[in-house]
Amino acid sequence: MPIAILPERGVVEVAGEDRVAFLQGLVSNDVAEAGPGRAVFAALLTPQGKWLADFFIHAEDGRLLLDCERAQAGMLAQRLGRFRLRSKGVLRDLSAEMAVAVGWGEAVMPAGAGPDPRLEAAGWRLVSREAPAADASAEDWDAHRLALGLPEGSRDLAAEQTVLLEAGFDALHGISWSKGCYMGQELTARTRYRGLLKRRLVPVEVDGPLPEPGTPVVAGGAEVGEMRSGRGARGIAQLRLDALDGRALRCGEAALRPRIPGWMGLPGEVAAPGR
Repeated sequence: MPIAILPERGVVEVAGEDRVAFLQGLVSNDVAEAGPGRAVFAALLTPQGKWLADFFIHAEDGRLLLDCERAQAGMLAQRLGRFRLRSKGVLRDLSAEMAVAVGWGEAVMPAGAGPDPRLEAAGWRLVSREAPAADASAEDWDAHRLALGLPEGSRDLAAEQTVLLEAGFDALHGISWSKGCYMGQELTARTRYRGLLKRRLVPVEVDGPLPEPGTPVVAGGAEVGEMRSGRGARGIAQLRLDALDGRALRCGEAALRPRIPGWMGLPGEVAAPGR
């Protein structure tokens, strides 16, 4: 029953009576959907629609808690603070005071936790001052999320470059198509409705030494993408969609084999959740 504490995750507090309305116009998902035991997965984009950060929004005691990358917590609080203007709200980085825990498999969900909104197989998440007892490591969680094909923030997405649909945010319930305007919405919607997507972050099996992030992926002598995060024989690579045609893919000294999970909605071999 794996439960792990994630030391590389941080927490940003958004408090005040205008907290929901304030975030609603800035992030990719419907903030009003966050409630007790129900987190919302969302991203902050540039005005041009490119990824800056993603996080899970938890609602608690008159405040919103953003479960984000610890290294991005200060930046996230600062950037959000630029848009506060007359909003009656408080932004604080609480990363030193709170912990983020995850559980999956048969792990019992403790009070205050909520299901991971991306995939049922991803388990649950908890933001708390008192972390539960852990019987697994952050590395165990990383192996689990790679098995599911879930991208992990800046390890897989490039700041001011990645479009949300390249990272599957639509399939992972990280975008609201109906809530109204938010920063970067125009490009996100145009990418969807005009079919402009040319690349995707794709789970891969690695046969050989695990390539370093940024190593080019080559097919037939042409560069078709690059490696992102990985562990052991699993990883995530950014690939051109036209490279998912069965051609042999090489990356450094390794061969890559795309393992397309069902949630991605792409043609290709389907990897069972948790494999």
